[in-house]
Amino acid sequence: RSIQAAADEVASSRDLIAESTEEIEQASQQVAGSVEEISHGADTQSENLGQVAGEMNDVSATIEEIASSADEVTSTAETAVEQCLDLSPGEAAVVVTDDQREPIGEALYEAARAVTADATILRYPPADQHGTEPPAPVAAAMEASDAFLAPTTKSLSHTRARGRACDAGARGATLPGITESVFTTGLDADYSAIDDACNDALAAVGDADAVRVTSPAGTDVTFELGDREWFADTGMVHAPGDFSNLPAGEVFIAPESATGTYVVDGTMMPHGLLGEGEELAFEVDDGLVTSVSDEAVREELATAAESVGDAAYNLAELGIGTNAGVEELVGSVLLD
Repeated sequence: RSIQAAADEVASSRDLIAESTEEIEQASQQVAGSVEEISHGADTQSENLGQVAGEMNDVSATIEEIASSADEVTSTAETAVEQCLDLSPGEAAVVVTDDQREPIGEALYEAARAVTADATILRYPPADQHGTEPPAPVAAAMEASDAFLAPTTKSLSHTRARGRACDAGARGATLPGITESVFTTGLDADYSAIDDACNDALAAVGDADAVRVTSPAGTDVTFELGDREWFADTGMVHAPGDFSNLPAGEVFIAPESATGTYVVDGTMMPHGLLGEGEELAFEVDDGLVTSVSDEAVREELATAAESVGDAAYNLAELGIGTNAGVEELVGSVLLD
């Protein structure tokens, strides 16, 4: 009996050990599962932290890009005021802008304000057409100034307000349709070199009675110049009454007449930069456009003709670009 009882106790102990071993194994599995969960959580947390770090780097890069762009606009505005306009302390400077070009207007104003205490900025709603006269207070301020800059959506170049300002002795520049990219690209140039290039171009065409323009795309148009005068748009407006577009770099003339075909394969409003292989053809007879291959351009001309008649179809200018800083088409008629 004692032996049997001992055997039973041993068997019972073995059962208890087996149960304990099983419990230990289950606990070990639970611990392993917990460790795996913790490890997975740590990996996930690490991935999340990595993602956050990446996003922070992206934000930092964006901030740096914005700061760099702002610095570039500021530097370009200083070029316009100090190099092109040659503004001096004590001079009355006026910046004229509109609601769509205000950031560039503000940059030019700050650059002018850094030079002279007599700096003013005026803003008005953008016009519908190029050549629309600005509001009377704007025109009066331009005429009363020593120097003006006009970054506007629609051009003030050929307005009475601009003409009267220059006749009164104000010097200035208009920046029609200006954008930040055009502003920084076009004005990032050596304007003394542009001045030299303009002189070279004038030496080549200044005595011509006619100019024929041809291109592989099919352009073949002849401009009759008559007694019309060539002008140089150098961007350097230092003397009273001087005027230029900015960005600058062009010699141009208003021909007496023109006849032939010209084909645009670069930039043309309202399209901007044309696509690869896209071309717009214009037929010209005795100075007037008689045929346009593009419907959108035809509609623009028809709309303008409702206000000014046949003058809307006048081929008004022949220009030769001289800004070597512009190395490729950017979609701006001001540069291209």
